[in-house]
Amino acid sequence: MAGPYESPARTGVLVGILAISMFFAALTSALVIRQGGAADWVRFQLPSILFVNTLVLIVSSGTLELGRRRLGRDVASPSGRALLYATLGLGLVFLAGQIMAWRDLVAQGLYLATGPSSAFFYLFTVLHALHVVGGLIALAYVSVRVARGAGPSPLNAVAAAAMYWHFMLALWVYLLLVLWMRV
Repeated sequence: MAGPYESPARTGVLVGILAISMFFAALTSALVIRQGGAADWVRFQLPSILFVNTLVLIVSSGTLELGRRRLGRDVASPSGRALLYATLGLGLVFLAGQIMAWRDLVAQGLYLATGPSSAFFYLFTVLHALHVVGGLIALAYVSVRVARGAGPSPLNAVAAAAMYWHFMLALWVYLLLVLWMRV
């Protein structure tokens, strides 16, 4: 029987993480090149909710890791399942915070088409949010599998979802740093 780190789910998530990493690296390169030759680049203050959102993702990553470990000891652990649900809730809080950030930019008069700096901000944050939605769908699926005890090992699915979710945190921190330094 394959362990949680030898599953096809893990391999699939690793391939996805590599593809997402290359995609955002290409976008970062485009941002740096566009900013370097732009007289129309306008810097603006990032919405402060983005820093709160970072804390929310850090906490959600912690709740998921605790849940994964508890479920690893006992797949029927009520506290393990509760931590999965808490992670789902925190992911939704993160998305709500992103909507608040976009509304903050609109209130500042910054739209997707206002200029290249705001366009890159929206592009980075919307694409990350879409990947977070994908992670939430995976976490919901995993939560159902754990609740039902379905499949050969729901723990493999939990481990794969946790790897993806932790990557979403790392990617967010990277994107926030890029945006903070560049826009």
